[in-house]
Amino acid sequence: MKVLVTGGVRSGKSFHAESLVVGEPVVTYVAPGPPTEVEDDPDWAARVASHRSRRPEHWVTVESVDLPGAIAAAEGAVVVDCLGTWITAQLDELDAWDAVLEEWEPLLRERIAAVARAVAESEQPIVVVTNEVGMGVVPEHRSGRVFRDMLGRANQAVAAECDQVLLVIAGRVLTL
Repeated sequence: MKVLVTGGVRSGKSFHAESLVVGEPVVTYVAPGPPTEVEDDPDWAARVASHRSRRPEHWVTVESVDLPGAIAAAEGAVVVDCLGTWITAQLDELDAWDAVLEEWEPLLRERIAAVARAVAESEQPIVVVTNEVGMGVVPEHRSGRVFRDMLGRANQAVAAECDQVLLVIAGRVLTL
């Protein structure tokens, strides 16, 4: 089972993703976002704490921006939450927010392809959570457009390797 769960912020996608593996005896929860976000933002810290409190105690949490490596090393079922925070970490690392696209995009596309390969090659059940950001207005600022475009590409690449794609809206799950 390889599943991509997408939806808007606070749609219930993480809760649903976790419910898909809650019966598994071994679960690795991969949090691929930049760890400094928790320290810098009290709202982010509260959200992370809320997510952690929902997880069963026997789940192992791995915090790493090396998403392909974390997927490959994971034991048991895998939950990745989420691709949006991973893309943010990659854009930060590549200093892409203000840089010329040609300077960093090829490397990010390679990293996205590596994540998709890791999902494809995983022999464990894997559930990847992501944000759906392409359904709204065109962002006013370049950084918003860069994030939207790169996350959209990552979502497509990972979805192509999944058996199922689910869209969560207002806590309701639609199979795509």
